[in-house]
Amino acid sequence: MKNYDTINHVRGESLFIDDINIPDGTLFASVFYSPIAHGKITGLDLNEALSSDGVKRIITCKDIPGENQIGGIIFDEPLLAEEHVHFIGMPVALVIAENELTARNAVKKIKIEIERYPVITDPREAFKNGDLIVPPETFSCGNTDDAWNECDVIIEGECDSGGQEHLYLETQGAIAFPSEGGGLKIISSTQGPTTVQRVAAKVLALSMNKIEVEVLRLGGGFGGKEDQATPWAVMTALAAMKLNKPVKLILRRHDDMIMTGKRNPYSSDFKIGLKKDGKIIAYEASFYQNAGASADLSTAILDRTLFHCTNSYFIPNVKATGYCCKTNLAPNTAFRGFGGPQGKFVIECAIHKAAGSMGLLPSVIQKMNLLKEGDEFPYGQKAEHAQAISSWKAAEESFKPGEILDRINKFNSGNKFFKKGFAFMPICFGIAFTNTKMNQANALINIYSDGSVSFSTAAVEMGQGVNAKIREVVSRVFSVTQERIKNETTNTTRSANTSPTAASSGADLNCNAAYRACKEILDRLKNSALEELNESDFTKVEIRNETVYYDSIRTDLEWCDLIERTFHKRISLTAHAHYSTPEIFFDKSTNKGTPFRYHVYGTSITEVTVDCLRGIYKIDSVRAVHDFGESLNPVIDLGQAEGAIIQGLGWMTIEEVVHNKDGKLLSDLLSTYKVPDIHFSPGEMNIKFLGIPNPAGIFNSKAIGEPPLMYGIGAYFAIRNAVREFTGSNDFPYSAPITPEKVFMNLNLKKPVSQSS
Repeated sequence: MKNYDTINHVRGESLFIDDINIPDGTLFASVFYSPIAHGKITGLDLNEALSSDGVKRIITCKDIPGENQIGGIIFDEPLLAEEHVHFIGMPVALVIAENELTARNAVKKIKIEIERYPVITDPREAFKNGDLIVPPETFSCGNTDDAWNECDVIIEGECDSGGQEHLYLETQGAIAFPSEGGGLKIISSTQGPTTVQRVAAKVLALSMNKIEVEVLRLGGGFGGKEDQATPWAVMTALAAMKLNKPVKLILRRHDDMIMTGKRNPYSSDFKIGLKKDGKIIAYEASFYQNAGASADLSTAILDRTLFHCTNSYFIPNVKATGYCCKTNLAPNTAFRGFGGPQGKFVIECAIHKAAGSMGLLPSVIQKMNLLKEGDEFPYGQKAEHAQAISSWKAAEESFKPGEILDRINKFNSGNKFFKKGFAFMPICFGIAFTNTKMNQANALINIYSDGSVSFSTAAVEMGQGVNAKIREVVSRVFSVTQERIKNETTNTTRSANTSPTAASSGADLNCNAAYRACKEILDRLKNSALEELNESDFTKVEIRNETVYYDSIRTDLEWCDLIERTFHKRISLTAHAHYSTPEIFFDKSTNKGTPFRYHVYGTSITEVTVDCLRGIYKIDSVRAVHDFGESLNPVIDLGQAEGAIIQGLGWMTIEEVVHNKDGKLLSDLLSTYKVPDIHFSPGEMNIKFLGIPNPAGIFNSKAIGEPPLMYGIGAYFAIRNAVREFTGSNDFPYSAPITPEKVFMNLNLKKPVSQSS
């Protein structure tokens, strides 16, 4: 199965936004941002910068013709700062110059005076001060207040999970061109073309039909370009309108890291009640989410945390409350998993602590409480086609955890300063946007008179292979080779009012829309073929491998002949179709409903080795049985699973986002922010396909993008388990990422238990 995007990448033929040819006279933009995390602007001196040779204009909030507002869910985020600044990196002014270097040098000449205000970076402190983006939200089922009386063991604790830098290879950027009639065309590195179009229209005081947004492909997104690509696109559009010239803005890596938000850090409290055998009776959690300086997508991300607060487990009594806390950091945003990983980490911490207290392996509690068919989630939806137990059993059969445990125990008893650990990690992740209205897509299919085919959808290709999957659907419906099929750019003039490519729904939504459009044309082609064959039974016509069959007998009518004859009959070879996900709804007033079309399940086993003198560790293996459904493209799905796991491992282990007390990002370069590399990769990664069809998915498939990232959480607990073998203690604070520095410090907090040499 080919992925043409990958082939072009390897050849160096793929074009990204910085590769696009720009016309002579294009101007370049650079952003001046606040050097202070919180304060009131008392002075802004642009004179020296304006007088620099080659500088054409400097734009501030006063130059905005419409609304100075880019907030998507809550209108609390100005495009350019007005009277106050709320984080280091908040855009204040935009310098437009003849070339990029001149624009950047001019930015350095801008002088700003700011009256400093107190800076808050801790969500718990923000909560105590009442600094919440929205009121608290609670998901619940059963009655936890009464349920505690039924529990034999009650465990309480707290845990923290850190942020994560998206580190897409292609930084944020956009190019805007004035167009005829006072409109603009924007080429943007965005996951949400319609979002860019809508916000640009609002800021520029134009109607949406005057803004055209186009996306060829992204060099990575991971959620960081869902909403946070918007300001840079709107800035270029504003500059292009003001100067009536094309304007280009590409962020440098350092600026990108400072000005853009990360995965939301969380600080959480948990309380879990169990029977002596490990059955979970009650669970409560409080999630203090670090939203940053404005809402961005944090409220929706917090919703997803609450949706997935119980992971793959059925717990009859649950109360989970989320607090969206406002701090003086860059607005945090979507990241692969969209709040789900943060919620799952907390329940796994609770289980791990309870297991240690009860003298059980965490896997005993995990396995005992897995979801069964018909079990109800805290938000009211029932588990249908639940694969939690089947994936766990398949992992046991494939990877023999009993043998793993014996091998680890033997190693640990024979080694004093190196210890091994392992951990199970089951996952359950709902597929759909939790905002019901966003679950829609459309597709345009064209068959040209020579038999070639093109498709245009709202899906944004960002390395995840969505176009290859749509091409597979088109190929199957028409039964033509993929070489005949071409994908067009994503463009708001062809696909209007669309949702971003996010929530692992890009393939599901756009493949279904493409399928419907193809079926419309296929029905026309079958009727046309009936005429050519002088036959009458529509149900007996089919196309196989570019040849028409009637009543299962091959005819002389080939694909290209059929297309040409159909065209001459003036029958349309074009179709535009719309798809909306069926059978989903959610009542925000009760936090109950059926928000997901289906769930993805899986189980992983992670093994690690820890050097107990230095605190460093090696991830020996990650083995998983994953619920792919019937994969549309096994090569792409396997690559997505492996990439997601590596990203999850990085989040849980070495990727530490660090700010100082003044809100300054300290991990703002690749020399200070560590990401997984080839040397970090597990010694073995083995992903097995569960292989159970998904009746709710296109051609029985399942979404793939986000769920496997959660397997990375298993590495955290595997490392903790190895450390416990050395220290004999489970008092290690629950704080992720579990960096080598944290491991080292905690190895030396407790005296090692007696070991044989």
